[in-house]
Amino acid sequence: MGAHPDDIEFCSAGTLLQLREKGWEIHMWNLANGSAGSKSRSAEKIASQRWQEAQNSARILGATIHPPLFSDLGIFYDAPSLARVSSVVRAVNPAMILTHAPSDYMEDHQNTCRLMVTAALAKGLPNYPVVPSVEANDDPIAIYHTPPIGCRTGLNEPVRPSLFVDIEAVIPDKIRMLMAHESQVTWLAKTQSMSSLEEVLLKEAKILGVMSGAFSFAEAFLPHQKRGYSEENFTPLEDALQDELIRSL
Repeated sequence: MGAHPDDIEFCSAGTLLQLREKGWEIHMWNLANGSAGSKSRSAEKIASQRWQEAQNSARILGATIHPPLFSDLGIFYDAPSLARVSSVVRAVNPAMILTHAPSDYMEDHQNTCRLMVTAALAKGLPNYPVVPSVEANDDPIAIYHTPPIGCRTGLNEPVRPSLFVDIEAVIPDKIRMLMAHESQVTWLAKTQSMSSLEEVLLKEAKILGVMSGAFSFAEAFLPHQKRGYSEENFTPLEDALQDELIRSL
């Protein structure tokens, strides 16, 4: 679960690829449509292109992809948005959600996190109405937050992940998924000084690998508290990737 097309690829595609290799069914969902991701094309045209690019990335992973609900900078933590997001979460009924951290460098990421955390809780509340209507269920769910790029909050505070996943074996496909977002190569170079998306991806994976103390390339996560979501011993990510994951104390 990401805010914009390419967020998932940067933050958690390697872990999703590892889960796919273990036989997991993977879903990808970007809440926003990427409509602000160009300075030369209209919102409608760039959003259409970015939806095609997101679908191309999902095909590489072999994932089911869900269409966005909002425009860029239009992700808000409010009742109408929560009802719509919660409907999809109930319909998919995931065992785990990988999403942004509560303290990220931009509001779209933060609000995506807030919506997903509440939607995961609302999944089991039959008296909470979702739009469109989907029946509530009590299946356990676990939430894992990806740290902001650079492991720094918007206030430049350090973020220390506690789980690290070895992604060295799937780095080529993670790069392929990211590079499927062709429209963002020039955009991110102009707006975020990312002259090479591949170099940024590899640099971040190496930094997290060093932080893990064990892997050359890694992705990282912070598990959400289990209260209200599952029993304490419900740890699907840790259980699924026992050979590729370590916990940092």
